[in-house]
Amino acid sequence: MKRILFGSLAAAMLVAGSAQAQVKVGNAMAVTGPIPDLVAPMVAAVDLAAKHINEQGGVLGESYEVVRADSACDPSAAVDAVTKLINVDQVLGILGPVCSGATIAQAESVSIPAGVVTLSVSASSPAITSMESGTDLVFRAAASDAYQGVALADLTLASGIKEIAVSYANDDYNAAIAQVFAKVYEEKGGKVVAMEAHEPNKASYRSEVQTLSKGTNALALFAYYGSSGITIMRNALETGAFDTFIGADGMLAQEVIDQIGAENLGNATFTTSASDDTTDAYKAWQALAEAAGVPAADPFVPNSYDATFMMAMAIEKAGSADRSKIAAALREVANAPGEVILPGEWAKAKKLIGEGKDVNYVGGAGPQDFDANGDVQGSFSKNTVVGGKWSATLIK
Repeated sequence: MKRILFGSLAAAMLVAGSAQAQVKVGNAMAVTGPIPDLVAPMVAAVDLAAKHINEQGGVLGESYEVVRADSACDPSAAVDAVTKLINVDQVLGILGPVCSGATIAQAESVSIPAGVVTLSVSASSPAITSMESGTDLVFRAAASDAYQGVALADLTLASGIKEIAVSYANDDYNAAIAQVFAKVYEEKGGKVVAMEAHEPNKASYRSEVQTLSKGTNALALFAYYGSSGITIMRNALETGAFDTFIGADGMLAQEVIDQIGAENLGNATFTTSASDDTTDAYKAWQALAEAAGVPAADPFVPNSYDATFMMAMAIEKAGSADRSKIAAALREVANAPGEVILPGEWAKAKKLIGEGKDVNYVGGAGPQDFDANGDVQGSFSKNTVVGGKWSATLIK
């Protein structure tokens, strides 16, 4: 009996040892919920980065494993997903979640108390900047909507829209960017004729649309396309309340065009975080993405690759599977000065880090220099419908 127990224990130790032959990071993506079409290529970009890293030697000499969980763009689901990733899967860091409310909820409840770094691929609410109370455990690879709201207000005024109504979904992301937009828009001479929150997932928003319709045909719509955005646009067009729409990332999906019709979207403009496609870093990313069938320019897709790559660089820089060292290492590999590392250049990064040299990752989404709050600056694009698809033009 003792021999059997000893043998079982030895087998368990071997299993545990083999499990440790992986460097695991958690990836709490919103694969279900209101924006699955936006998230699918982001997931592909995360997996592509891990593939490139493993093909060039892995992290700390081991396989770089992305452990995925579904945050569903929902705060409660994100808390559950990240709790499992940290406590059960024992990941070293968290990539994602995608949505701001989910990012804030899991960080406050789970990852910050556990001392685990979160590097979001796309969460952009201005509230994230100050939420962590100096813990230096929350970073993001996409610019804050404190910047995007300004860019959108400038674009709206430049388009000749002097009066506008504002409707926003009652969540952390959409409410925050709506407030920034409205404040800047009015400071620069525009007039917000009406502004109201709406609850997601209603069958109809006809009453809300009629209430907002006060002498302007333009609606600033801040929503996720799959929970309220498409329905509001449809109701607005059906009732004749609005025919001009502006907004941000949550509405940038092909499903909007498919459901509303390209012929009805001639006056629709949405902004999103974007990349400068003239840079060497973007060209390197584009070549890798196109070779893998990943849409290089889709919203937050390069950011997703960059976040995955930087997390691996930080773990390599830390030199061990020690969660407490990752935040400082992340700043060291992402911020200048240092020899520039482009997307896909894992072998180069690994060699330089091993030699004790400074490195500076410059990604497909642009420079990833983190400020004191873990934020990065970024550029944005203007997106309109051309030929039945969204067409982007860099604006800032």
